[in-house]
Amino acid sequence: MSYDLLMQRAAQAVNRAPVARRNFLKLAAGTGFALGMFPALNAAAQAAAGAPGELKPSQVPSAFLRVAPDGAVTVVVNRLDFGQGVHTALPMLVAEEMDANWSQVRAELAPAGEAYKDPGFGIQMVGGSNSIKSSWQQYRELGARARAMFVAAAAQRWNVPVSEVRVSASVVQAGARRATFGELAEEAMRQPVPAAVTLKSPADFQLLGRPTRRLDAAAKSTGRQSFGIDLRPAGAKVVLIVRPPVFGARLASVDDAKALAVKGVSKVLRVPLDRGASGLAVVADGYWPAKLGREALEPKWDTDAVGKPDTAKLFAQYSALARQPGLKARTADTAPLAGAARRISAEYRFPYLAHAPMEPLNCVIDFRGDACTVWVGSQFQTIDQANVAATLGLKPEQVVLNTAMAGGGFGRRAVPSSDYLVEAAHVAKAWRAAGGQGALQLVWSREDDIRGGYYRPMQVHRAEIGLDAQGRVLAWQHTIVGQSILKGTPFEPFMVKNGIDKVAVEGVDDTPYALPLSLDVHHPEVNVPVLWWRSVGHTHTAFVMETLVDELAQAAGQDPVAYRRTLLGDRHPRIRAALDLAVERSGYGQRKLPEGRAWGVAVHESFSSVVAYVVEASVTDGQPVLHKATAGVHCNFAVNPLTVEAQVQGAALMALGTTMPGAAITLKDGVVEQSNFGDYPVPRINQMPEIAVHIVPSTQAPTGMGEPGLPPLAPAFANAIAALTGKRLRELPFNLG
Repeated sequence: MSYDLLMQRAAQAVNRAPVARRNFLKLAAGTGFALGMFPALNAAAQAAAGAPGELKPSQVPSAFLRVAPDGAVTVVVNRLDFGQGVHTALPMLVAEEMDANWSQVRAELAPAGEAYKDPGFGIQMVGGSNSIKSSWQQYRELGARARAMFVAAAAQRWNVPVSEVRVSASVVQAGARRATFGELAEEAMRQPVPAAVTLKSPADFQLLGRPTRRLDAAAKSTGRQSFGIDLRPAGAKVVLIVRPPVFGARLASVDDAKALAVKGVSKVLRVPLDRGASGLAVVADGYWPAKLGREALEPKWDTDAVGKPDTAKLFAQYSALARQPGLKARTADTAPLAGAARRISAEYRFPYLAHAPMEPLNCVIDFRGDACTVWVGSQFQTIDQANVAATLGLKPEQVVLNTAMAGGGFGRRAVPSSDYLVEAAHVAKAWRAAGGQGALQLVWSREDDIRGGYYRPMQVHRAEIGLDAQGRVLAWQHTIVGQSILKGTPFEPFMVKNGIDKVAVEGVDDTPYALPLSLDVHHPEVNVPVLWWRSVGHTHTAFVMETLVDELAQAAGQDPVAYRRTLLGDRHPRIRAALDLAVERSGYGQRKLPEGRAWGVAVHESFSSVVAYVVEASVTDGQPVLHKATAGVHCNFAVNPLTVEAQVQGAALMALGTTMPGAAITLKDGVVEQSNFGDYPVPRINQMPEIAVHIVPSTQAPTGMGEPGLPPLAPAFANAIAALTGKRLRELPFNLG
């Protein structure tokens, strides 16, 4: 079963799941928002005009388009944009099929609503690099339906056959007669919505496939863009949470007198927190008094009932497990290991990682007893809306969830438990019970964000590979040890099979290389909350596979590119095409590198897209330095090549960060030791290598690009360092000692 089909079935299960402590709620139909193309008209007017009943809300233009009298076309984007570029790419799909003038196109983010659910997954969400992939057909059809309605309106106005009507750049013409979209909008909205439309051939695209500047670029580059953290209604109080130092611990006692004595502090509330914990909420007139009030508190915690993980001990435990048989994810004959002429034994270690987006978690919540409004940069609108409603004792349709622009997230804003929003709902309920009124802005500090979970799970891999005298692989025993992300969520029934979490093994169990590989898995239970992190399991599996394949090429006395081509054979043309493009454009094997530099190569497929890197690196003053990276990308049709380039650049920089000293979340006696960028560094702009991104031409339906640029960068870098030093790197961050 494919990854996408598994995700689709899991999302459908979310819509059916009963209320339970560790499950999603049964989700209602949604709020049913429908935004009209013209202010006086809406979806009901279209239905009255004869919109066919078989069309779903996600297929009707009125929910996604507004055309103003001046011709401005506003496209409603059904997903959060937190840097991946859907605020531009999805409107491009509509504008292309609608024949709209791109200079007049605008975008806005959709609230939680039935119409805005992912057409494949059945919930409103961003994840798995699926935005363009899932809505490619949907948004083009929306544009084509809107165009047909404008054509029909013009034909009716001028009493001409629709075959005589032409549309170009938001202007409708028939002979000498012409009208703009703005002039025709009201009449167009009265037309029936066509159920079937003919979409353009890629050969006829005027906008799609062309480098297009982002609609939000000017606002974001000049500081005028409002993000979730900027949204604070007049009179709203600011809330900071006091969380226990150990996950799941509970408040034992506190004297709040000093906090209440801080000017501007209104209340100190006892509230339930995520994962069965409890804590305090400091409600104040602003962030600074809330911060001072929180610092004045000296709570005592009951940590007796919860585990206190320690990173050093966990690695020792994981290493021991990696030497034992586990759950069988993939089988192969490993008997030849015993008599192999040569053997490679490798153990890899990967730490917990924080998401650490530039904008920490936040939301605004206004609970009024029988209704609630939330403003939040949510990746999981449907789930977050339902979980807030359940916490407040409301129905999902009684919660209006408005999607705010977000400053990053990398998966942290898509939590099955809706942790920070459920906490906000508990605070709002306690605030109202204490006599408070009005909106509350819940803000996480950077320290809260890094210490408060959730994390990319730590992992240990162990590989035992037997080779013959010529370096050919005879057998490969591979073991992965790491927590399951999906256990205890509605995704578990479809993505945890025979006890094995699919996202923990992706990239190994489905390796494209022809290898006799047997795979075992252990999923230990640890008191650390874990979550998907940009590119999920591929963050570690790509590193292991691509560094080991490089080592095998060396053992066989072959060029690493040629060796990969041999292992791929003819079965994976897209992977070979991306690799060949990166090799060709980098000059690999064709030009001599400066003294002290070496090539590194890696290629990996994730989320149905392929990225290959050929890098140039050196070791300077004992530290690895990445100078240049050339990427070959196969994502099928590139809707906006500039977005693809930006996603690969950003992913490469994030991947580079995983190699840097200090890029690890560690725990001691259950307490996270890092707190801010001073001890959990992120890469700086001056560390960004020169990077060139090249896209394999294709007219096939696009695949995802938010995540695939990350996995192969670190192994390509590591392979270059191995070529320079002779030392194979077995852990992230790099350790050259």
